[in-house]
Amino acid sequence: MRARVAALAIFASVITPLGARAQLIDRPLFVEVRVPKAPVVTSGRSGDWLIYELHATNLEGKPLRWSAAEVLDATTNVSLLTTRDSALVHDLARPGTPGLSAAQRGTIGGGLRGVLYLQVPVAAGRTPTALRHRLTFSDSSGSRTLLTPAVSVGVAAPVLGPPLRGGPWLVGNGPGNGSGHRRTVITLDGAARIAQRFAIDYVMLDSAFRTSRGDSLSNASYYAQGVDVLAVADGVISTVKDGIAENVPGIDSRAVPISLETVGGNHVILDLGGGRFAFYAHVRPGSIRVREGQQVKRGDVLASLGNSGNSTEPHLHFHLGDANAPLGAEGIPYVHETLEFVGKCDSFGAACAWTRAEVKRRVMPFENEIVRFPK
Repeated sequence: MRARVAALAIFASVITPLGARAQLIDRPLFVEVRVPKAPVVTSGRSGDWLIYELHATNLEGKPLRWSAAEVLDATTNVSLLTTRDSALVHDLARPGTPGLSAAQRGTIGGGLRGVLYLQVPVAAGRTPTALRHRLTFSDSSGSRTLLTPAVSVGVAAPVLGPPLRGGPWLVGNGPGNGSGHRRTVITLDGAARIAQRFAIDYVMLDSAFRTSRGDSLSNASYYAQGVDVLAVADGVISTVKDGIAENVPGIDSRAVPISLETVGGNHVILDLGGGRFAFYAHVRPGSIRVREGQQVKRGDVLASLGNSGNSTEPHLHFHLGDANAPLGAEGIPYVHETLEFVGKCDSFGAACAWTRAEVKRRVMPFENEIVRFPK
């Protein structure tokens, strides 16, 4: 009996919560780290990138300061990117804790989460097959480091045709670490996802970088109004939503209350196969030319642009996701067969400049670039 009591006592000491009195030589970090969507190489005008997020949840009983993150090629152990201190905090979001200052964002309390937005450059011809992450956290007792298991790098991004013709088109809120689309984590059916990870709001510009002429409160004044929306690949129409009235252009003007049903306005989802779905949002009511279940070919006209749903002016919201849902999906990257780059803005419609036209193949546009599609 004494032997059994002793054994039970030893077991009890093992499962005792590790508090202030616990003495551990290596002091492991009780931090859960996840990569919700495996990165896929994304090619842009300036090179190749891995664009993804790290979710780190503090399961310690006290706050931890996230001070550094290093991205490693899991095969060669070569460092691809290191971010620390203020640079790390700049790309760190804290879901559920709004209003934090930059200094406060880096400290994660017990039971809370940080989301680190990563954009890792990849050298041509040296794409890693898997990544590991070396993360450093500190508390009142000092710093500790965590090396995560390997995360596979996904297969090549699909090659798409143009969603629009001609241009010039401003790539508003497009792919980029600070993009509003990229930073929107939405939880549906018990899962937190970023459907708009690579989403773009395309607005048409004139030679002076304006999106309209004449009456700014009339949709007809905007260059994008009524422009054809095109199928980016062969596929099957999986969702059609119509009948939502257009907004009067403006920041706060909405024709209907915005909900999960109306946020995309009138829209079409095209099933490209292989778990890839193209989402076209904010089209004109009554302009949709396709029906659910219909097979379409690349270049077919699906609808025309408008200003419905959560929209301030006529434009096309376009993204690719891994499910037949506007927001209940993970956003995935893609490239266009041909794309012409003609300019760049510092921010949405501000400090814009034309550049020497450059045609690139199999790339996607990034935030605030100005592009033309083939006519």
